Amino acid sequence: MRAEVITVGSELLLGETVDTHSAYLSRECFSLGVEVVFHTSVGDEQARLMETIERAHGRSQLVFLCGGLGPTLDDLTKETLSAFLRIPLIQDPVVVKHLERYFQGRSQNIPSNNYKQTYVFEGGVVFHNANGTAPGLAVSKEDVTYVLLPGPPRELIPMFEQQVRPFILATFSGGQAMVSEALSFFGIGESLLEETCKDLIQAYDNPIIATYAKEAGVTLRLTARAATELEARELIAPIKREVLKRAGDYCYSEQEEPLEEVVMRALIQHGKTIAVAESCTGGLLSHLFTSMAGSSQAFMGGVVSYSGFSKEKVVGVPEEVLKRYGTVSAQTAEALAEQVQTRFASDFALSVTGIAGPDEAEGKPVGLVFIGFKEASKPVRVYRLQLRGSRRRIQLQAAKQACFILQQRLKKGETTR
Repeated sequence: MRAEVITVGSELLLGETVDTHSAYLSRECFSLGVEVVFHTSVGDEQARLMETIERAHGRSQLVFLCGGLGPTLDDLTKETLSAFLRIPLIQDPVVVKHLERYFQGRSQNIPSNNYKQTYVFEGGVVFHNANGTAPGLAVSKEDVTYVLLPGPPRELIPMFEQQVRPFILATFSGGQAMVSEALSFFGIGESLLEETCKDLIQAYDNPIIATYAKEAGVTLRLTARAATELEARELIAPIKREVLKRAGDYCYSEQEEPLEEVVMRALIQHGKTIAVAESCTGGLLSHLFTSMAGSSQAFMGGVVSYSGFSKEKVVGVPEEVLKRYGTVSAQTAEALAEQVQTRFASDFALSVTGIAGPDEAEGKPVGLVFIGFKEASKPVRVYRLQLRGSRRRIQLQAAKQACFILQQRLKKGETTR
């Protein structure tokens, strides 16, 4: 099956925004056995968008339209497609309620133009937007299916993963059962994971095996077709076992869920608690742990000890440690973990101290991070990392690595090497 991706927005053509959607959707489609053959970017101009849609209609069976679903006058994607397909837009009362709930409690009334987003294709499919106001849509005509997705990545990606992927699996199964399963990895790069499983990837076309990097971690997806769902899962099972045999040490989930949720759920199941002291991550680790509902059962609390003063006076790192080794050191990470575990009386404690950049500090390079891991009644273990990337990426990688260290302890009864 041939598919294509159309990204809509003049900011793409002006170079103000980089198109990441085409690459993301192409990787996802490949893992589902769908071939993307064209990427197109078009500005917020109705005649050109109509021309682009008409061209896509004649050559593809699945067309993604990303962006242009908002409330402003230049958001024309839905209206242009409606005119091209001659399928009317009707107001959806469920979407209206979602919009009104979204604005409920805000000081301002709902701007009237926002109700433009509540119109959907008659007879089409609506994808709920849990992270914004514009729903995703799907509509088909003349053996071509259009999937319309909101432009912001924080809205598009979860909508695709939670709703659009199952829709594609159900719609384009060709009379067969089509099953997709994912394994989530951390601590191993995409290229190394692919190299580890290269012979499997090359040997099989059913199931299709595909790897792709996420912001923190890697996902390996297996997609199989068969007469029944059971038979499709039976095709996947031995390949999954072999992948886990080779790289299972790095696999933290078989359900494609965030690492921090896996960790927090395991803590709750084991009846254990965690406390943190973090510096360069600036509270991100605490945020990750508390992003899951029910985390209060396991998360005792945390301290953002960003300065040397707070490390010493608030957390209790000895002054001589800071003077002799510096705020970014294995010794400071050890003391932070030791002190925060004692102060919160938690089963486990994690500490993070490092240099997120963009400049060096204390004569130490950007990306140098130390993570301390403390278990009650056991000595602290400290992990040295040399991370790369932007300040934000270093912070995220450090926080996720701390999560992974704890996850490995809960999974195996031992910490990572």
